[in-house]
This record gives sequence, C-alpha cells and structure tokens, in this order.
Amino acid sequence: MRTKMILLGCVSLLGLLSVQCFADHKTKDSSNHAKVDPGNAGLTLPAGFHAQAIAENLGAARHIAVTPKGDIYVKISSGKPGNAIAVLHDDNGKMDVKTFGTYRGTGIAIKDGYLYASSDEDVFRYKLDDQFQVINKDQPEKIITGLINRRQHESKSIALDNDGNIYVNIGAYSNSCQVQDRAKGSKGIPGCPIRDSAAGIWQFRADKANQTYGDGSKFATGLRNVVGLDWNNQSNHLFVMQHGRDGLFDMWPEYYSLEQGNELPAECMYKLNKGDDAGWPYIYYDGIQNKKMLAPEYGGDGKKTGGENAIDPVAAFPAHMAPNGLLFYTGNQFPAKYKNGAFIAFHGSWNRQKGQKGYLVAFVPFKDGMPSGKWEVFADGFAGIKDIQSPGQAQHRPCGLAQGPDGSLYVTDDVKGTVYKITYNGK
Repeated sequence: MRTKMILLGCVSLLGLLSVQCFADHKTKDSSNHAKVDPGNAGLTLPAGFHAQAIAENLGAARHIAVTPKGDIYVKISSGKPGNAIAVLHDDNGKMDVKTFGTYRGTGIAIKDGYLYASSDEDVFRYKLDDQFQVINKDQPEKIITGLINRRQHESKSIALDNDGNIYVNIGAYSNSCQVQDRAKGSKGIPGCPIRDSAAGIWQFRADKANQTYGDGSKFATGLRNVVGLDWNNQSNHLFVMQHGRDGLFDMWPEYYSLEQGNELPAECMYKLNKGDDAGWPYIYYDGIQNKKMLAPEYGGDGKKTGGENAIDPVAAFPAHMAPNGLLFYTGNQFPAKYKNGAFIAFHGSWNRQKGQKGYLVAFVPFKDGMPSGKWEVFADGFAGIKDIQSPGQAQHRPCGLAQGPDGSLYVTDDVKGTVYKITYNGK
C-alpha cells in the first residue's frame, strides 16, 4: 500500500546564501540563492512532512554526507578546479557555501574522523578536526588508486562498515557483456572477462594508502552497476541497489515485446555477504514473475530461468528507474515506521520507449535488518512535469541521500545542483 501523498505548504526560513570558496574559487552570491518556497520546493510528500531547497546551482550534486555538527559535504561531479566538494554551513540563517578539490566523482562519506570522497578512478580521505572541518583540503590522502574507468558505469560509490573496511562499486563497462556492446543480436562473451576487474563490489582497508586491486578483495560479483549502497548496522551487512540491464526489446525483439522491454528487468536491492554472486550478465531478475531469468545473450528467450547459484534480491522495483542513492534511516525525527527503513533515490530512466519512470525518493520498511513490507513513494515531483518522455525534460533528478544529526533527510539533485532538506513536524 503506497503512502497517501499530500502537497503541503511550507515557508522557508532560510535566508540568502553567501558563497565563498577555498583557494579563491568564487561563485557569485546570486547563483546559489535558495528561494523561499511555500510549496515544499515543488515536492509531494506524506502528511506532516515539509521540504525546503536549502541550496541551488551547486553543479552536478551527487552523493552527500552530513556531520554531527550539521555541516553538509556534497560531492560534485565536475572537472572544474576547486569545485569537487561543496561544504554547506548554516551561518545564523544564511547558508555559507565553500568548495574545494579538483576531481569529479560521486562518492562521499564520513566515518571515524575522516571525510572520504571518490573520483572515477581513486578514493581519497581528508582528516577532520573536532568541529568536523577538513584539515588537509589541498592534500588529501589517496587510499585507493587505479580503479578501472572505461567511461561507462564509471562512478565509484562508497560505503564503510564498523571494522575499518571501505566498499567500492566498480561498475561493468558494458550493458550485458556482448561481443559487440548494445548491438542487436550480439551474443555474450563466454565467461565474461569483465567480471575479473569490474561488475562488483571491492573491499579495501579504510586507513591504508595507495591500495590497488591487489591490496583489496572482490567482495561480491555479478553486479552490473551499483550507485546507491549503504551499511546496515542492524544486520551488519552491506546493502546495494543494482542498475538493471537495458535493451531487451531493442536487441532481442524476437523474444520481448516493446512493453516487456519497458517493464523488464527489475531494479534490485541485494543484501551482500562476502563471495556472493548476483548473476550479471548471465541472468536478470523479472519483477513481474519474481524469477531469475536467463539472459538472451547467454541462451535465454524470455521464458528460461537461470542463476541457480546466484543470490536473490531482497526487494525489487520497476524497471529502468536508476537507483542512485540508498540510506538506512536511524533517526528519531520521523514517525516510527521509518526507523531503520531504507530510503532510495531513483534518478529516473532514459531508455523506456514511451514515458520515463523514477525521479522520486522511495521508502522500504525494514524489521530486524530485512525488508518487512512493500515499497512506497515518499517524495515525488522532482522532475517538475507529470508525463516525462525524456530525462532532459526533468528539472531535477534525485541522486544522493543523507541523514542530519536532528533526523532530517537530505536529498541532492544533479541537474541544477539543488539540496533539499525534508523534515517532519507531525502537523
């Protein structure tokens, strides 16, 4: 049962943003002004929730982390020098924005006195002082280097556990491991060598400098591309959201109708143990039949099942919605049903033949570290239009999620660089 969505009015108390940058990388104040918006910044939310755009025009705002003091670090996917990470600080009602760093990328996280951030090939960390301010902004420590980047599924998302390990997604530089990528009727490469160095999650130490593949270990394989991942402290497991494959109808029309191509395969959530195999590229998950299906590149026809040794997803979602953010909510501000549940930021699709889906934040209830009910739409309206045919029409696309020290939920948008703050007051 999806939560009833009600559009509520909300007046922002946030003043104008003043913007400064480290190393003299400056942006005019007017470019980052967050508008006073009486309509939840255009979002539709459940009753009692309110949304506010606390920053705008940051650039391609990807993942986000919030300190115990309430400062906000946003990873910017931009090659502009000095603009890799934005720091947002509320200065008596005015949001002060500073930027630093020289590498584009997606991943960012805070753990044990360090800020971790990734480029598309490396992972860095910065020491934080007792106020959670970065000390070495110009000389970060490179802890992982030389990760594969073939300009497809290249972002390196990260998560950390409580035992000093960091987990990095290394996406497959292919749709389905065909001999000729994304070509109609092209067969799959036997043994799919892409899985050797990509299409999985790699585990490294969080405190060791200049690690390469040989210093880490392949934690899980058979994952086409993971952008959203988070550590679940209840079950003590890593959970990930996989981007499902494309092109079933486009490349194999003899087996799939246009409608089937639009609705298959499911976007999947996996709970991972070391050594798990989710089955890419040999299988995909059919969320309509609730079965693992043999991929057509490897002998499938839309009817044959497969993946007997591959793990099952713990939750499945509609096709082609692009899950880019995952967050387990541990705060106390929201109603009890949200405690320990999962928020998922769906970036939105591009490859449906008619009518794109996603562009929303979903919620999945959890109990004892596992999903305990159906998923529901939590925040919608990011795209700004109801019938979206192309992602280029979307005014905003959700990407990153973070929890504030007061239990607020933060959502980034990588189209206009907006940061939303969602709060609950029960009224």
